[in-house]
Amino acid sequence: MINTNTGGPAFPQSSVEQLASKFNVQGMTMRDYFAAKAMQGYLGSPEWLREVSPQGTAEAAYRVADAMLKARE
Repeated sequence: MINTNTGGPAFPQSSVEQLASKFNVQGMTMRDYFAAKAMQGYLGSPEWLREVSPQGTAEAAYRVADAMLKARE
């Protein structure tokens, strides 16, 4: 995962947040944000919940996130 495109920060930073980033306090990446949104959709489906494990759900969500980041290139 070291070379994974994260898309950078999901939310713009204010000057206070930029100061916090100097101390290595980081927020959510676009990749995590996209994955969370995809996972939210998956978990809203009763069929999905019956058929896919939590690990499978997380993996599928990150596949969607990676596809969304690629589409933005």
